[in-house]
Amino acid sequence: MVDVRRVKLPGVGVLHTFVTDDGGKVGVIAHRSGHSDLITFADEEDGAESTKVSLRLSEDEAHTLAELLGGTQITESLTALDQIPGLSIDWFTVDYEDYIAGQELGDPADRGVVGVTVVAVVRGESANPAPASDFKVFPGDTLVVAGSPEKVAKVFNFFRSGQYKTKSVVDAPPGG
Repeated sequence: MVDVRRVKLPGVGVLHTFVTDDGGKVGVIAHRSGHSDLITFADEEDGAESTKVSLRLSEDEAHTLAELLGGTQITESLTALDQIPGLSIDWFTVDYEDYIAGQELGDPADRGVVGVTVVAVVRGESANPAPASDFKVFPGDTLVVAGSPEKVAKVFNFFRSGQYKTKSVVDAPPGG
């Protein structure tokens, strides 16, 4: 039987990890916002040769993967116990093609999204808590963002594309 380690990530969700027979580690971060991160990594003992792979899955994709692997809904039930209504703390890993890569972090409130904040930027093995708006973001950085799930999603879209999705365009009457 595989020994699964469960760690609560306050405000984020739950991390489940286990070690495979060949010494690799597999983990799933079940975020309170509904999506999951599937991660694989080598033991720290492997040194500089260790690699880490992370794959972000939507809620539907995570369910599909669980079904393909013969999983159950236990993780979802446990995650529901850790929820605080209206608050989401989530991570955004910056890729080279993301709008925010190479840019200053800025302040979401200055862009019209009030009630969401970047709590920290993780770069390598160090964290930069409460970064200033002029903090420069680079590919590989992980931004820790707190706010309502809707506002966090809106800011993530901005980090990716440089634009916020607005309902006003979709809801505008024809010819208006």
